[in-house]
Amino acid sequence: MEIWQGILLGAVQGLTEFLPVSSSGHLLLIERWMGLDASSAGVFFDVMLHIATLIPVVIVLFKQILSLFKKPFNKLLYLLIATIPAVITGIFLENVIEGYFKGGTVLSACLLGGTFLLTAGELLAAEIVSKKKNKSLPLSYANTAVMGVAQGLAVVPGLSRSGTVISAGSFMGLNREQNANFTFLMSIPVILGAAVLSGYKVIKNGSPIYIWPLVLGMITSMLTGYIAIKFMLKIIKKANYKWFSLYLVLIAIASVITKVAFGV
Repeated sequence: MEIWQGILLGAVQGLTEFLPVSSSGHLLLIERWMGLDASSAGVFFDVMLHIATLIPVVIVLFKQILSLFKKPFNKLLYLLIATIPAVITGIFLENVIEGYFKGGTVLSACLLGGTFLLTAGELLAAEIVSKKKNKSLPLSYANTAVMGVAQGLAVVPGLSRSGTVISAGSFMGLNREQNANFTFLMSIPVILGAAVLSGYKVIKNGSPIYIWPLVLGMITSMLTGYIAIKFMLKIIKKANYKWFSLYLVLIAIASVITKVAFGV
């Protein structure tokens, strides 16, 4: 891996982990366009990028994280409930999903394009619903459970974790500010879980380590992740998602065209 590739992948990871456009889908697409196969970046590289993106979450939401451990611990229970579906799908479906999306075939490109379009549709629907609702609800076991199921489904590349969770919160009528904060709180155990799972693969199978691409990629991922979180907290409060939908439509088309026409 070249240094510029590490920096680019770090920027993509940092931005798309928190913007509602799917980090896994973009990493697959960018790796494909750069001529890297799905595993050539190295599992260890993936682990460290995930850890790097966790740092800005902790910085931005530090007060929210502390509040989890204050009585009566309702928010902590909500977070645990919301995390369970992602754990289940991550453990049992990851290899199956990777087999379909990381094959480098026209079918995999079409599947990725389809899930990008699905994210675009749910974001557009979420904006419409959010702006039509006259009342907003606080966090509850019901709406956080639904958000958890949404997060579990978003293990599929191209289906944005943050976008799907934000949309679920909007459909459930959740207060926009709480929707924003809780969506990013939900990312903490998921990112940690992904890092642990990938770390296990590193120990089991070994993985190449690219020092300078890794270091610069992590720094880039932290900086872009911080920018993305601050930006999205404002966007969610305004429920203005249509431009992300338009972007996802364009990237879905690009995913299919570049594969069919140019083989990349």
